[in-house]
Amino acid sequence: MESELEDMNPDPSKLHPLESQPEPAHDDASTKDDRPLLKSDANRMSSSESIEELEKKFAAFVRNDVYGTMGRGELPLVEKFLLGISLVTLLPIRVVLAMIILLFYYTICRICTLFSAPNRDEEEEQEDFAHMGGWRRDVIVRCGSFLSRAMLFLFGFCWIKETYRIVEQPQDKSFSQRSVAKLPLVGLISKCLGCVYVQRESKSSDFKGVAGLVTERVREAYQNRSAPTMMLFPEGTTTNGDFLLPFKTGAFLAGVPVLPVILRYPYQRFSPAWDSISGVRHVIFLLCQFINYIEVKRLPVYYPSQEEKDDPKLYACNVRRLMAREGDLVMSDIGLAEKRVYHAALNGNNSLPSVLHQKDD
Repeated sequence: MESELEDMNPDPSKLHPLESQPEPAHDDASTKDDRPLLKSDANRMSSSESIEELEKKFAAFVRNDVYGTMGRGELPLVEKFLLGISLVTLLPIRVVLAMIILLFYYTICRICTLFSAPNRDEEEEQEDFAHMGGWRRDVIVRCGSFLSRAMLFLFGFCWIKETYRIVEQPQDKSFSQRSVAKLPLVGLISKCLGCVYVQRESKSSDFKGVAGLVTERVREAYQNRSAPTMMLFPEGTTTNGDFLLPFKTGAFLAGVPVLPVILRYPYQRFSPAWDSISGVRHVIFLLCQFINYIEVKRLPVYYPSQEEKDDPKLYACNVRRLMAREGDLVMSDIGLAEKRVYHAALNGNNSLPSVLHQKDD
């Protein structure tokens, strides 16, 4: 897993998802966000700025669990004891079983893609098996659904509380960073699931191309019920679960109905939400929890008005307001750029020369 801290590091060298009807979607593939990277008062951060002031300014990314800021807080004695037991029992068992599940599904995907050529878009560096049909697609989807639930159960998500008023949706496609396509095992699986790959630090022309591809596939999914649906995460990054960031417009450019979905992670000791903690530390602590919780709230399908179809920003804004109201979430006006600044400040970097100029996709 690639750490968000690596994404924001000055030295360059993983909800609220929206399912579209029949499309959900990850909104790294949206068009370029023209809003400023930072407000004027956040462009400079003095070394004397306290943690309390940072937490007020970047409240959406603050950890409020027992493990504290960046997962480096001073743990109570009981928590240290439980963590120690989990590190030598739960963690290795779960890692081994997770690798077995991953290898098994990779084998299924490899068999199903034998003698089949993937869809290729050389210009956008896209490659997938999303439009594979027949028994192959059926096996990939059904096995993927079962094994995904098995993996969640293995990670401690024994019960998933769902609240929804919709009919069952077809299989999904989603978004992932371009580097995921080159990962061992995961790369082929992501291609079989039809992921659209994006690059965070990329040229505007590349983003326009990806946005065009997204719009095309979303419309195809809406017009053809047999086509895979899409899943986008319109915030473009993650929070502590109490806030809703501004939506990118990529999920709304096609002007078709969307299915808003809200993910919540109730917790007692460790929060599964990925906010201001490194990827490796987050996964280790997550696997060391005996039980984890997740709540899924599916709202009714949102059908855009003609005005919203003509204005994707208005469409995105109205869906965001609906999700914030239904999910009892606080609307925040900060985003990925501010998250990078917060992470850099927590790591003792106050100059942030390259962080401030990185593209907020």
